[in-house]
Amino acid sequence: MAAGVLLGVGTSPVRVELLEGTRARVITTGSGQACTVERWRLPPGTREGDVLVDGRLDPERTEHLRREVARKRAALAVPLPPGLDL
Repeated sequence: MAAGVLLGVGTSPVRVELLEGTRARVITTGSGQACTVERWRLPPGTREGDVLVDGRLDPERTEHLRREVARKRAALAVPLPPGLDL
């Protein structure tokens, strides 16, 4: 899949996985397919973890994804026994 198609109109949402120099890695949320795109194709102010829909930031989906990740991390956390400090 071409990188330009990923950020075009009518595409499925993508998550910004990694920002480096002049490039970014984005992941299609539906298929999980990763692709590298030029950073200038992303909206200004895009951060790692943001969700883009039709080439625009989607704050609601981004926040939903962040809450979901936090919930899963909390579920995987191992409780400490009483009196044990790390």
